[in-house]
Amino acid sequence: MFWFLLLAMVVVVAAVTLAVVGGGRSAVLQDVAPEQLTDPLPVSRPLGRADVDALRLPVAPRGYRMADVDDALSRLGAELAERDARIAELEAALAGAQATRPGRPDLLKAGQDQQDRPWQPPRESDGPAGEPADHDEEPGR
Repeated sequence: MFWFLLLAMVVVVAAVTLAVVGGGRSAVLQDVAPEQLTDPLPVSRPLGRADVDALRLPVAPRGYRMADVDDALSRLGAELAERDARIAELEAALAGAQATRPGRPDLLKAGQDQQDRPWQPPRESDGPAGEPADHDEEPGR
C-alpha cells in the first residue's frame, strides 16, 4: 500500500508540474503580452489638464512599467519647458512694447514696486484706506 501511495503522489506531482510548465500544451498558464499604455498622451496637440488626469499607466509586477513612466514624464517635461519659453518670450515682448511707449507706466514693474516696499502700519492721521483723513468733518457725521 505504501508503494502505491508513493507512486500515485509522484504521478500527481508530475502532472501538476507539466500543466504549470506547459509541457502538455494546456491552457492553464499561457504567456500573456505585457500590458501597454492604453491611452497615450496626444502627439498632435499640446497637453491639457484633462490629458494628465486621464493618464493611466499600466501596472507591472513590481509597480509601474518604467518605460511608460519615463515616456510620460519626458513628454510632460518637454511641454512645460516649451510653455515656460513661450511665457518668457511673451513677457519680453510686452516689456519691449511698454519700454517704447512714452508716458505709459510699466505694468510689470508697478506690481513689483509694491511688493518690494516693506509693509508699514497706517498712521493715526490716515483714514481706513491709508489716505489722509479729512479733519474738517465733524465727528459723528
